[in-house]
Amino acid sequence: MSEVSLKHKIALGLIPRIGDINARKLVSHFGSVEAIFSEPYRNVIKIPGIGAGLASYICERSYLEIAEKEAEWVTKNGIRTYFYLDSDYPYRLRQCDDSPVVFFFRGECDLDSPKLLSVVGTRNSTARGKELCEKIIGGLAEGHPDLIIVSGLAYGIDIAAHKAALASNIRTIGVLAHGLKTTYPSLHSSTAKTMISNGGLLTDFLSDALPERNNFLKRNRIIAGLSDATLVVESGIKGGALITADIAASYNRDVFAVPGRPDDQWSSGCNSLIKTNKAALAESSDDIEYFLGWKPEKSKPPVQRSLFSDLDEQEKTIYELISKEGELAIDSICRTLGIPVHKLSSQLLQMEFKGILKCYPGNIYKAV
Repeated sequence: MSEVSLKHKIALGLIPRIGDINARKLVSHFGSVEAIFSEPYRNVIKIPGIGAGLASYICERSYLEIAEKEAEWVTKNGIRTYFYLDSDYPYRLRQCDDSPVVFFFRGECDLDSPKLLSVVGTRNSTARGKELCEKIIGGLAEGHPDLIIVSGLAYGIDIAAHKAALASNIRTIGVLAHGLKTTYPSLHSSTAKTMISNGGLLTDFLSDALPERNNFLKRNRIIAGLSDATLVVESGIKGGALITADIAASYNRDVFAVPGRPDDQWSSGCNSLIKTNKAALAESSDDIEYFLGWKPEKSKPPVQRSLFSDLDEQEKTIYELISKEGELAIDSICRTLGIPVHKLSSQLLQMEFKGILKCYPGNIYKAV
Protein backbone atom coordinates (compact mmCIF):
# COMPACT_ATOMS: atom_id res chain seq x y z
CA MET A 1 0.00 0.00 0.00
CA SER A 2 1.36 3.43 -0.91
CA GLU A 3 2.33 5.99 1.70
CA VAL A 4 -0.76 7.65 3.13
CA SER A 5 -0.74 11.42 3.57
CA LEU A 6 -1.14 12.78 7.08
CA LYS A 7 -4.35 14.52 6.03
CA HIS A 8 -5.95 11.27 4.88
CA LYS A 9 -4.80 9.40 7.99
CA ILE A 10 -6.54 11.94 10.20
CA ALA A 11 -9.58 12.15 7.94
CA LEU A 12 -10.19 8.40 8.18
CA GLY A 13 -10.69 8.76 11.92
CA LEU A 14 -13.10 11.67 11.44
CA ILE A 15 -15.76 9.97 9.32
CA PRO A 16 -18.93 10.28 11.45
CA ARG A 17 -20.55 7.15 12.89
CA ILE A 18 -18.06 4.79 11.27
CA GLY A 19 -15.83 3.91 14.20
CA ASP A 20 -12.41 2.32 14.26
CA ILE A 21 -13.48 -1.21 13.29
CA ASN A 22 -15.55 -0.17 10.25
CA ALA A 23 -12.86 2.30 9.19
CA ARG A 24 -10.48 -0.62 8.84
CA LYS A 25 -13.06 -2.53 6.82
CA LEU A 26 -13.44 0.40 4.45
CA VAL A 27 -9.71 0.49 3.79
CA SER A 28 -9.67 -3.25 3.22
CA HIS A 29 -12.61 -3.01 0.81
CA PHE A 30 -11.24 -0.15 -1.29
CA GLY A 31 -7.60 -1.19 -1.08
CA SER A 32 -6.30 2.20 0.08
CA VAL A 33 -7.18 5.07 2.38
CA GLU A 34 -7.24 7.67 -0.39
CA ALA A 35 -9.74 5.64 -2.42
CA ILE A 36 -12.36 6.04 0.31
CA PHE A 37 -12.41 9.78 -0.28
CA SER A 38 -12.79 9.55 -4.03
CA GLU A 39 -15.44 6.84 -4.43
CA PRO A 40 -18.88 8.01 -5.58
CA TYR A 41 -21.96 7.43 -3.45
CA ARG A 42 -23.29 4.72 -5.79
CA ASN A 43 -20.24 2.55 -5.07
CA VAL A 44 -20.07 3.21 -1.36
CA ILE A 45 -23.70 2.26 -0.74
CA LYS A 46 -23.05 -1.19 -2.25
CA ILE A 47 -20.62 -2.10 0.53
CA PRO A 48 -22.13 -4.78 2.83
CA GLY A 49 -23.20 -3.25 6.12
CA ILE A 50 -23.07 0.33 4.82
CA GLY A 51 -26.53 1.79 4.46
CA ALA A 52 -27.66 5.04 2.93
CA GLY A 53 -26.97 7.02 6.11
CA LEU A 54 -23.38 5.89 6.56
CA ALA A 55 -22.72 6.17 2.81
CA SER A 56 -23.75 9.81 2.89
CA TYR A 57 -21.37 10.49 5.79
CA ILE A 58 -18.51 8.77 3.99
CA CYS A 59 -19.12 10.70 0.79
CA GLU A 60 -19.35 14.05 2.48
CA ARG A 61 -15.86 15.51 2.19
CA SER A 62 -16.07 18.44 4.59
CA TYR A 63 -14.02 16.61 7.22
CA LEU A 64 -11.10 16.56 4.78
CA GLU A 65 -10.70 20.29 5.40
CA ILE A 66 -10.78 19.72 9.15
CA ALA A 67 -8.18 16.97 8.76
CA GLU A 68 -5.93 19.24 6.71
CA LYS A 69 -5.98 21.95 9.38
CA GLU A 70 -5.26 19.36 12.08
CA ALA A 71 -2.36 17.97 10.05
CA GLU A 72 -0.88 21.45 9.83
CA TRP A 73 -1.24 21.98 13.59
CA VAL A 74 0.32 18.68 14.67
CA THR A 75 3.21 19.16 12.24
CA LYS A 76 3.85 22.70 13.46
CA ASN A 77 3.80 21.63 17.11
CA GLY A 78 5.90 18.51 16.77
CA ILE A 79 3.08 16.11 17.62
CA ARG A 80 3.65 12.51 16.57
CA THR A 81 0.78 10.88 14.68
CA TYR A 82 0.37 7.11 14.81
CA PHE A 83 -1.69 5.45 12.07
CA TYR A 84 -2.74 1.81 12.32
CA LEU A 85 -1.05 0.87 9.03
CA ASP A 86 2.26 2.46 9.99
CA SER A 87 5.12 0.18 11.02
CA ASP A 88 5.68 2.10 14.26
CA TYR A 89 2.07 1.74 15.45
CA PRO A 90 2.35 0.24 18.98
CA TYR A 91 2.20 -3.53 18.71
CA ARG A 92 0.05 -3.94 21.82
CA LEU A 93 -2.64 -1.65 20.40
CA ARG A 94 -2.34 -3.38 17.04
CA GLN A 95 -3.66 -6.52 18.75
CA CYS A 96 -6.92 -4.73 19.69
CA ASP A 97 -9.67 -4.70 17.04
CA ASP A 98 -11.13 -1.39 18.21
CA SER A 99 -7.89 0.50 18.83
CA PRO A 100 -7.82 4.00 17.24
CA VAL A 101 -7.04 4.10 13.54
CA VAL A 102 -5.12 7.27 14.31
CA PHE A 103 -3.94 8.93 17.52
CA PHE A 104 -1.64 11.75 18.58
CA PHE A 105 1.27 11.73 21.01
CA ARG A 106 3.32 14.50 22.57
CA GLY A 107 6.31 13.37 24.56
CA GLU A 108 9.55 11.44 24.79
CA CYS A 109 8.71 7.78 25.14
CA ASP A 110 8.85 4.44 23.34
CA LEU A 111 5.28 3.16 23.15
CA ASP A 112 6.69 -0.31 22.43
CA SER A 113 8.76 -0.32 25.59
CA PRO A 114 9.14 -3.84 27.06
CA LYS A 115 7.08 -3.11 30.17
CA LEU A 116 3.95 -0.98 30.41
CA LEU A 117 1.47 -1.09 33.29
CA SER A 118 -1.85 0.77 33.42
CA VAL A 119 -2.96 1.98 36.86
CA VAL A 120 -6.56 3.11 37.33
CA GLY A 121 -8.98 3.75 40.16
CA THR A 122 -11.59 6.00 41.65
CA ARG A 123 -11.47 9.77 41.53
CA ASN A 124 -12.49 9.72 45.21
CA SER A 125 -9.31 8.01 46.36
CA THR A 126 -8.47 7.63 50.03
CA ALA A 127 -5.15 8.35 51.70
CA ARG A 128 -4.66 4.59 51.98
CA GLY A 129 -5.30 4.12 48.27
CA LYS A 130 -2.79 6.78 47.28
CA GLU A 131 -0.22 5.35 49.67
CA LEU A 132 -0.64 1.84 48.24
CA CYS A 133 -0.43 3.21 44.70
CA GLU A 134 2.85 4.96 45.51
CA LYS A 135 4.23 1.90 47.30
CA ILE A 136 3.46 -0.51 44.45
CA ILE A 137 4.79 1.77 41.71
CA GLY A 138 7.86 2.64 43.77
CA GLY A 139 8.54 -1.05 44.35
CA LEU A 140 8.23 -1.87 40.67
CA ALA A 141 10.44 1.06 39.71
CA GLU A 142 13.30 -0.22 41.86
CA GLY A 143 13.67 -3.41 39.85
CA HIS A 144 12.38 -2.15 36.51
CA PRO A 145 13.70 1.31 35.60
CA ASP A 146 12.39 0.78 32.05
CA LEU A 147 8.78 0.45 33.29
CA ILE A 148 6.21 2.94 31.96
CA ILE A 149 3.06 3.74 33.95
CA VAL A 150 -0.10 4.52 31.97
CA SER A 151 -3.15 6.28 33.40
CA GLY A 152 -5.78 8.90 32.58
CA LEU A 153 -4.59 12.12 34.32
CA ALA A 154 -7.88 12.28 36.24
CA TYR A 155 -8.35 13.10 39.92
CA GLY A 156 -7.63 10.46 42.53
CA ILE A 157 -5.70 7.30 41.68
CA ASP A 158 -4.82 8.44 38.14
CA ILE A 159 -2.85 11.49 39.17
CA ALA A 160 -1.39 9.62 42.16
CA ALA A 161 -0.03 7.01 39.74
CA HIS A 162 1.51 9.64 37.45
CA LYS A 163 3.14 11.45 40.36
CA ALA A 164 4.42 8.21 41.89
CA ALA A 165 6.06 7.30 38.57
CA LEU A 166 7.73 10.70 38.26
CA ALA A 167 8.90 10.54 41.87
CA SER A 168 10.39 7.11 41.15
CA ASN A 169 12.21 8.40 38.05
CA ILE A 170 10.29 6.25 35.59
CA ARG A 171 8.24 7.43 32.61
CA THR A 172 4.49 7.85 32.63
CA ILE A 173 1.87 8.37 29.91
CA GLY A 174 -1.43 10.19 30.32
CA VAL A 175 -4.23 9.09 28.00
CA LEU A 176 -6.53 12.07 27.52
CA ALA A 177 -10.27 12.32 26.96
CA HIS A 178 -9.80 15.54 24.97
CA GLY A 179 -7.41 17.25 22.56
CA LEU A 180 -3.86 18.33 23.20
CA LYS A 181 -4.75 22.02 23.37
CA THR A 182 -6.53 21.35 26.66
CA THR A 183 -5.47 19.98 30.02
CA TYR A 184 -8.26 18.56 32.15
CA PRO A 185 -8.45 18.95 35.02
CA SER A 186 -6.49 22.19 34.83
CA LEU A 187 -5.16 21.53 38.33
CA HIS A 188 -2.96 18.84 36.79
CA SER A 189 -1.38 21.11 34.18
CA SER A 190 1.96 21.26 35.98
CA THR A 191 2.18 17.47 36.23
CA ALA A 192 1.12 17.08 32.59
CA LYS A 193 3.86 19.47 31.49
CA THR A 194 6.46 17.46 33.41
CA MET A 195 5.16 14.24 31.86
CA ILE A 196 5.87 15.48 28.33
CA SER A 197 9.60 15.17 28.94
CA ASN A 198 9.23 12.07 31.14
CA GLY A 199 6.72 10.04 29.18
CA GLY A 200 4.01 11.89 27.34
CA LEU A 201 0.38 12.70 26.62
CA LEU A 202 -1.68 10.60 24.21
CA THR A 203 -5.12 11.11 22.67
CA ASP A 204 -7.21 10.06 19.70
CA PHE A 205 -9.21 13.30 19.78
CA LEU A 206 -8.54 16.35 17.66
CA SER A 207 -6.45 19.06 19.27
CA ASP A 208 -9.39 21.36 20.07
CA ALA A 209 -11.73 18.62 21.38
CA LEU A 210 -13.13 19.32 24.85
CA PRO A 211 -13.50 16.77 27.69
CA GLU A 212 -17.03 15.47 27.14
CA ARG A 213 -18.56 12.69 29.23
CA ASN A 214 -18.51 9.98 26.54
CA ASN A 215 -14.89 10.74 25.72
CA PHE A 216 -13.73 9.30 29.03
CA LEU A 217 -15.30 5.92 28.32
CA LYS A 218 -13.82 5.95 24.82
CA ARG A 219 -10.27 6.65 25.99
CA ASN A 220 -10.39 3.72 28.45
CA ARG A 221 -9.81 1.24 25.61
CA ILE A 222 -6.45 2.88 24.94
CA ILE A 223 -5.45 2.73 28.60
CA ALA A 224 -6.30 -0.97 28.63
CA GLY A 225 -4.80 -1.81 25.25
CA LEU A 226 -1.53 0.10 25.48
CA SER A 227 -0.23 -1.92 28.44
CA ASP A 228 0.70 -5.45 29.40
CA ALA A 229 -1.67 -5.37 32.36
CA THR A 230 -4.06 -3.13 34.28
CA LEU A 231 -3.96 -2.54 38.03
CA VAL A 232 -7.08 -1.27 39.84
CA VAL A 233 -6.10 0.32 43.14
CA GLU A 234 -9.45 1.60 44.43
CA SER A 235 -12.90 1.55 42.87
CA GLY A 236 -16.53 1.61 43.81
CA ILE A 237 -18.81 -1.17 42.64
CA LYS A 238 -19.35 0.82 39.44
CA GLY A 239 -17.11 3.22 37.56
CA GLY A 240 -14.64 3.82 34.79
CA ALA A 241 -11.89 1.79 36.46
CA LEU A 242 -14.00 -1.36 36.32
CA ILE A 243 -14.86 -0.65 32.69
CA THR A 244 -11.15 -0.36 31.91
CA ALA A 245 -10.54 -3.66 33.73
CA ASP A 246 -13.26 -5.37 31.67
CA ILE A 247 -11.78 -4.01 28.44
CA ALA A 248 -8.31 -5.19 29.44
CA ALA A 249 -9.68 -8.68 30.13
CA SER A 250 -11.38 -8.70 26.71
CA TYR A 251 -7.95 -8.00 25.20
CA ASN A 252 -6.56 -11.01 27.09
CA ARG A 253 -4.45 -8.74 29.27
CA ASP A 254 -3.77 -9.44 32.93
CA VAL A 255 -5.86 -7.54 35.47
CA PHE A 256 -4.86 -6.93 39.09
CA ALA A 257 -6.82 -5.45 41.96
CA VAL A 258 -5.74 -4.24 45.39
CA PRO A 259 -8.05 -5.72 48.05
CA GLY A 260 -9.68 -3.66 50.76
CA ARG A 261 -11.93 -3.96 53.78
CA PRO A 262 -15.37 -5.48 53.07
CA ASP A 263 -17.15 -2.38 54.37
CA ASP A 264 -14.99 0.09 52.43
CA GLN A 265 -17.01 1.75 49.66
CA TRP A 266 -13.97 2.45 47.51
CA SER A 267 -12.70 -1.12 47.76
CA SER A 268 -15.96 -2.81 46.83
CA GLY A 269 -15.14 -2.78 43.12
CA CYS A 270 -11.67 -4.27 43.66
CA ASN A 271 -13.00 -6.92 46.03
CA SER A 272 -15.66 -7.84 43.47
CA LEU A 273 -13.06 -8.24 40.71
CA ILE A 274 -11.03 -10.59 42.92
CA LYS A 275 -14.07 -12.50 44.19
CA THR A 276 -15.36 -13.17 40.67
CA ASN A 277 -11.89 -14.16 39.39
CA LYS A 278 -11.75 -11.19 37.04
CA ALA A 279 -8.57 -9.94 38.65
CA ALA A 280 -5.60 -11.35 40.51
CA LEU A 281 -5.07 -10.10 44.03
CA ALA A 282 -2.18 -7.65 44.27
CA GLU A 283 -0.98 -6.48 47.65
CA SER A 284 2.49 -5.42 46.59
CA SER A 285 4.82 -4.99 43.66
CA ASP A 286 6.06 -8.55 44.25
CA ASP A 287 2.64 -9.94 43.30
CA ILE A 288 2.64 -8.09 39.98
CA GLU A 289 6.22 -9.09 39.23
CA TYR A 290 5.38 -12.72 39.93
CA PHE A 291 2.26 -12.92 37.76
CA LEU A 292 3.83 -11.06 34.83
CA GLY A 293 7.11 -12.95 35.01
CA TRP A 294 9.01 -9.75 35.68
CA LYS A 295 10.64 -10.93 38.89
CA PRO A 296 14.34 -11.43 38.18
CA GLU A 297 15.73 -14.80 39.17
CA LYS A 298 18.08 -14.57 42.10
CA SER A 299 21.53 -15.43 40.89
CA LYS A 300 23.39 -18.04 42.89
CA PRO A 301 26.30 -16.63 44.85
CA PRO A 302 29.59 -17.48 43.18
CA VAL A 303 31.44 -20.42 44.65
CA GLN A 304 34.54 -19.26 46.42
CA ARG A 305 37.06 -21.30 44.49
CA SER A 306 39.82 -20.13 46.80
CA LEU A 307 38.38 -22.50 49.39
CA PHE A 308 39.24 -25.49 47.18
CA SER A 309 42.90 -24.93 47.88
CA ASP A 310 42.14 -25.71 51.51
CA LEU A 311 40.80 -29.18 50.71
CA ASP A 312 42.90 -32.27 51.16
CA GLU A 313 42.92 -34.99 48.53
CA GLN A 314 40.15 -37.02 50.16
CA GLU A 315 37.86 -33.96 50.47
CA LYS A 316 38.46 -33.17 46.82
CA THR A 317 37.48 -36.73 45.94
CA ILE A 318 34.28 -36.42 48.00
CA TYR A 319 33.38 -33.10 46.41
CA GLU A 320 33.96 -34.36 42.87
CA LEU A 321 31.81 -37.46 43.49
CA ILE A 322 28.88 -35.46 44.90
CA SER A 323 29.15 -32.86 42.10
CA LYS A 324 29.04 -35.61 39.48
CA GLU A 325 25.98 -37.35 40.97
CA GLY A 326 24.11 -34.17 41.89
CA GLU A 327 23.25 -35.43 45.37
CA LEU A 328 24.23 -38.43 47.50
CA ALA A 329 23.26 -39.95 50.83
CA ILE A 330 26.03 -40.43 53.35
CA ASP A 331 25.81 -44.25 53.17
CA SER A 332 26.22 -44.13 49.36
CA ILE A 333 29.37 -42.03 49.76
CA CYS A 334 30.68 -44.55 52.29
CA ARG A 335 30.14 -47.51 49.97
CA THR A 336 31.57 -45.76 46.91
CA LEU A 337 34.72 -44.39 48.53
CA GLY A 338 35.19 -47.00 51.28
CA ILE A 339 35.50 -44.35 54.00
CA PRO A 340 34.29 -45.29 57.51
CA VAL A 341 31.10 -43.42 58.40
CA HIS A 342 32.54 -41.80 61.53
CA LYS A 343 35.45 -40.34 59.59
CA LEU A 344 33.26 -39.35 56.62
CA SER A 345 30.77 -37.53 58.87
CA SER A 346 33.57 -35.38 60.27
CA GLN A 347 34.88 -34.55 56.80
CA LEU A 348 31.41 -33.70 55.46
CA LEU A 349 30.81 -31.38 58.40
CA GLN A 350 34.08 -29.57 57.76
CA MET A 351 33.15 -29.19 54.08
CA GLU A 352 29.80 -27.70 55.11
CA PHE A 353 31.65 -25.15 57.24
CA LYS A 354 33.76 -24.27 54.20
CA GLY A 355 30.58 -23.56 52.22
CA ILE A 356 31.03 -26.10 49.44
CA LEU A 357 28.51 -28.73 50.58
CA LYS A 358 25.03 -28.50 52.01
CA CYS A 359 23.22 -31.16 54.00
CA TYR A 360 19.50 -31.83 53.46
CA PRO A 361 17.03 -33.98 55.46
CA GLY A 362 17.90 -37.67 55.33
CA ASN A 363 21.64 -36.92 55.35
CA ILE A 364 21.54 -36.08 51.66
CA TYR A 365 24.47 -33.94 50.51
CA LYS A 366 24.64 -31.58 47.54
CA ALA A 367 27.55 -29.55 46.18
CA VAL A 368 27.13 -25.77 46.41
